[in-house]
Amino acid sequence: MTFFTDENLVIAEEIIGRYPKPRSAMIPLLHLAQEQEGWVTDEAMTQIGELVGTTSAEVLGTCSFYEMFKRHPVGKYVINICTTMSCALMGAGDLMQHAESRLGVKSGSTTADGLFTLEGAECQAACTEAPCLQVNYRHQYRVTADQFDELLEELVSPDHGVPDHGVLSQIRQHIPEDRSVGAVPPEEVTIAPVWLSEDGETQ
Repeated sequence: MTFFTDENLVIAEEIIGRYPKPRSAMIPLLHLAQEQEGWVTDEAMTQIGELVGTTSAEVLGTCSFYEMFKRHPVGKYVINICTTMSCALMGAGDLMQHAESRLGVKSGSTTADGLFTLEGAECQAACTEAPCLQVNYRHQYRVTADQFDELLEELVSPDHGVPDHGVLSQIRQHIPEDRSVGAVPPEEVTIAPVWLSEDGETQ
């Protein structure tokens, strides 16, 4: 099964090489697949399974556990409004209603132009900044209805700085060979880690 582009297949192999067990690379590979397509397709999960030596069903099990991985097409910008306690008390419900009205879609839907997907979300770990939301997992704090409208205007402008959905980072990690941790499978470890002294105490 071929899903990854030639360029991303090279990146995928480099990612797998960082881990002593290929299956440990599953989550980074899911991010790479979502970056390529905007969501995680069945073909992507099949190829990831082949690359790390497991089944597509196990890849699906991992993919479906995490909210950040989408298994269906979504908008260029996914707007997640926190709906849990602190945000709810500070007006998240009103903010969601305003967002639905402004975008013309209900929570869980995507605008007809494919630009925005609106979703409710569980706690975003910013309770003191309620109500908060994320755009492609970039936080916005203490958002009012007016600020939401301003945010939409920024997102349709050319210089907003928010990458398309699926782009986890704008700078790809690269580990030079001489800086690699040199990880080996646990069953092949025969000596204590170098950061332990002979008596077992940390240095």
